Amino acid sequence: MKNVYNFAPGPAMLPRPVMKKAQEEFLDWNGTGMSVMEVSHRSKEFIALAEESEADLRDVLGIPSNYKVLFMQGGATSQFAMVPMNLLQGGKSADYIHTGSWSVKAYKEAQRHGKVRVAATSKEQNYMTIPERSTWQLDKDAAYVYYCSNETIGGVEFQSIPDVGAVPLVADMTSHALSRPIDVSKFGIIIAGSQKNIGPAGLVLVIIREDLIGTESAHLPSLLDYAHMAANESMSNTPPTFSWYIAALVFKWIKAEGGLKAMEQNAIKRSGKLYAAIDASGFYQNPVDKRYRSRMNVTFTLKDANLDGKFLQEAKAAGLEALKGHRSVGGMRASIYNAMPMEGVDALITLMQEFERKHG
Repeated sequence: MKNVYNFAPGPAMLPRPVMKKAQEEFLDWNGTGMSVMEVSHRSKEFIALAEESEADLRDVLGIPSNYKVLFMQGGATSQFAMVPMNLLQGGKSADYIHTGSWSVKAYKEAQRHGKVRVAATSKEQNYMTIPERSTWQLDKDAAYVYYCSNETIGGVEFQSIPDVGAVPLVADMTSHALSRPIDVSKFGIIIAGSQKNIGPAGLVLVIIREDLIGTESAHLPSLLDYAHMAANESMSNTPPTFSWYIAALVFKWIKAEGGLKAMEQNAIKRSGKLYAAIDASGFYQNPVDKRYRSRMNVTFTLKDANLDGKFLQEAKAAGLEALKGHRSVGGMRASIYNAMPMEGVDALITLMQEFERKHG
């Protein structure tokens, strides 16, 4: 089997022990004689998996008892609509913090469903930093404040939870969920698509404080209503069972590896080593404000953009996949999620140094 290091931003690489476990169980899951993909979501076996996976996630994240955990479909992008559709009823407004492509997309979608405003933006800095908290123009009566805590495309990450007072804080944590300990009680809603640190694409986690759920709406489609989904334990319709199964294995892998403290230490070591290599070079550059560099998505440009294609060609030949940066920013992007071993980062640095020696 070809050995590669997958630096894709998502769907991303999964932990090897998780993949091996899934392989072992693929044709006969839990003694059923069937694949987990064939087992009914209403069966006692899958209900047990669902309950155990939620318990493991609550343990890993330290989720308080007054929060619901929903395992939903539609990816995090579906939540760009669901959040305002559920929380802006009654003519309320919401504040959005613009720090990159995903927070901007969330804002544009929210405009379709209610009154929203940009309370802070780093657009003039090309989204390569985070606006100083003192500049945020927040409405104390807003229904919520929305931000993306890690912008996958630009490689910008909040290193602390912003203080927004009593207003519920809504965070899109898709690209760095489960990479560090967090205080869930500081949030109203946390959303996280699965295809980075959680599992295959197709699943989105929603962790929501119960007082924000309210009662089921007569105007919202039931599958877009938090109250309806919570009342039905995320199984109003058939959930993405295979993605849920893999997520359950990932939660157990994280626990076995030492929990979120271990994930964070690994992330600091991986990203720190790669950023150090970039900064020590006159050939590569990372444009992000050093205070807000992402531990998950390390972006960098080459001294001569005409060499980008050659770099990607040599990377692929060396077994380093999916390093091309997003089309909106160019350059390179190394996504180094929880499953990326240090050996992958070392291999990338070796390639970078050799490429610089030949072309610098």
